Amino acid sequence: MKFKATQIAEILNGDILGNPDVEVDKLSKIEEAESGSLTFLANLKYTPFIYKTKASICIVSHDFEPLQKIETTLIKVEEPYEAFSKLLEYYNQVKLRKSGIEQPSYIDESVQYGEDIYVGAFAYIGNNVKIGDRVKIYPNAYIGDNVTLGDDVIIFAGSKIYSESILGNNVVIHGGAIIGADGFGFAPSENGTYKKVPQIGNVIIENNVDVGAGTTVDRATLGSTIIREGVKLDNQIQIAHNVEIGKHTVIAAQTGIAGSTKIGEHCVIGGQVGIVGHIQIGNRVKIQAQSGIGRNIKDDEVLQGSPAIGYSDYNKSYVHFKNLPELVKKINDLENNFQHNE
Repeated sequence: MKFKATQIAEILNGDILGNPDVEVDKLSKIEEAESGSLTFLANLKYTPFIYKTKASICIVSHDFEPLQKIETTLIKVEEPYEAFSKLLEYYNQVKLRKSGIEQPSYIDESVQYGEDIYVGAFAYIGNNVKIGDRVKIYPNAYIGDNVTLGDDVIIFAGSKIYSESILGNNVVIHGGAIIGADGFGFAPSENGTYKKVPQIGNVIIENNVDVGAGTTVDRATLGSTIIREGVKLDNQIQIAHNVEIGKHTVIAAQTGIAGSTKIGEHCVIGGQVGIVGHIQIGNRVKIQAQSGIGRNIKDDEVLQGSPAIGYSDYNKSYVHFKNLPELVKKINDLENNFQHNE
């Protein structure tokens, strides 16, 4: 897919300096760009590359004035990085612009769906499913019975949306994610075996949520597991039954959250964090990677370690952790000298 400099300048409301008819068909870093590439210059330390880049078009600030001869066509904008991000979003929308129903696929006759939807080959859509406008369901996706999908939802290839799940508008579920699998509910028996506790709740995902590849969000035992508006979940995260995650919280990969824990709004949780069940985590909490959380957390706390302690306390303690061998040696030397002098 090719774009002319004039088309890009129109999208970005930018000014062209150079050939308005030059075309690009790929996006590249300024130091790696080849002919036919579009790139950008936002960080001034990369300025030397603009004089030798092979990119056909480069987005720059309105303030940029070349000090040497320049080969690439410039498009001048207010904020180059923001403009490039806008262009990436536009490019992604064009790339994902699909519609129609591919065959073979299965759509139950009871399904209600809106306008301009896309269903890829080998997708399965069960009984009484409701699908909004401009929804895209990619190949090999599974949509269980009684699922509701809002407008502009994207379900990427291989994802599974189990029965009764409710997804709001502009939700993105990446490949291999599973929404609504049974929670980990087993009751021990007297003979040492475990009896499964039926998981009859569901999952509710509100508007503008992104769920990464391979992430699992379990259905509630009773009631709902809830992912609030604007939450962003990375790849390979485990969200257990009856968890609730507050608005605009972001969670990095390989984090696990045990059942019935409630996480507040605008939290930032690093990778490989482990959080026990049945606790409350406040708003705007920051948890560093590989921390273990085993207690209730108040608003605005910043934590690190396992079990996690205050971030500044952890950093102070770490100074001593790494010096423990030297400290032990000093203590032993003091003891030896004391005993020698007795």
